Amino acid sequence: MSKIINLRTARKQATRAEKRAKNTENAARHARSKAARALEKAEAHRARAHLDSHKRET
Repeated sequence: MSKIINLRTARKQATRAEKRAKNTENAARHARSKAARALEKAEAHRARAHLDSHKRET
């Protein structure tokens, strides 16, 4: 005898699995490590400080 399946539950599980796969793909493509974010923040701060030091006082 075959197993009875609730189609609504199966559809929801399939949708969740699709979303999970899409999210892991996006995380792998776009996510940055904490060190990379800190490096970018430090570079932006250094560039801003460099520009500010070259401003003329009026």
